[in-house]
Amino acid sequence: MHPPVSTSPELAGLSGVSHGFFGRRGGVSTGIYDSLNSGEGSADAPRNVAENRGRIAAAVGARWLLSCYQVHSPDVVRVTGPWPERPAADAMVTDRPEFGLCILSADCTPVLFADPDAGIIGAAHAGWKGAHAGVLLRTVEAMEVLGAQRSRIRAAIGPTIQQASYEVGPEFRDAFLGLDAASADLFHPGKGDRWQFDLPAFCARQLSQAGLGAVDNLGHDTCAMEETYFSNRRRTLRGEPDYGRNASVIVLKG
Repeated sequence: MHPPVSTSPELAGLSGVSHGFFGRRGGVSTGIYDSLNSGEGSADAPRNVAENRGRIAAAVGARWLLSCYQVHSPDVVRVTGPWPERPAADAMVTDRPEFGLCILSADCTPVLFADPDAGIIGAAHAGWKGAHAGVLLRTVEAMEVLGAQRSRIRAAIGPTIQQASYEVGPEFRDAFLGLDAASADLFHPGKGDRWQFDLPAFCARQLSQAGLGAVDNLGHDTCAMEETYFSNRRRTLRGEPDYGRNASVIVLKG
């Protein structure tokens, strides 16, 4: 039985493409990792993570499920085969079937990409640092190198921390306004000198302005939806020692 999954209307039904956004339900892990923790970098039992990732791979029809060692960078890697070690990067692209590009997140923004006409897919991990550094545009450019056209690319923003849950400081806001003064409307006043930042809207705006064919935002709040998703911010607020990771996956069918 496959774990529960959410999908994007922009990617669902595309010929030759399968995808899914997976949360915390439907796995074998216990305790703070209950139950579908897919994070290889967590302190969860490796056998549990492997079983969970196997269930996710089966659900989307992937022969291999590949994740990067995510470092909040703008770096993109091209997948041409299974890798023995996770490369340090935050996005992947491929034109090869059966490779599940798996983004791990627990508040950062996962984005899945597809140009079904060209048979090219991508996946990116956009925390605020990666989004600010341009990881999403770099992913689009890497897909174009393989033959994709941005006007045909469809992107889906998955479960991530939403504005109501994302409190940031004034220096954070200054960093984004320095990049793009027009992003001021993505910050709503919070308590004291705090601001509430709309990270998925920032990502969606970047992609729309880049000329993508369609951009969808799932709108699920990882921090607020405790029964459904893992959240690092929620973990921090509670002082827990670690946290599980959600999986966002896209694959070209064989």
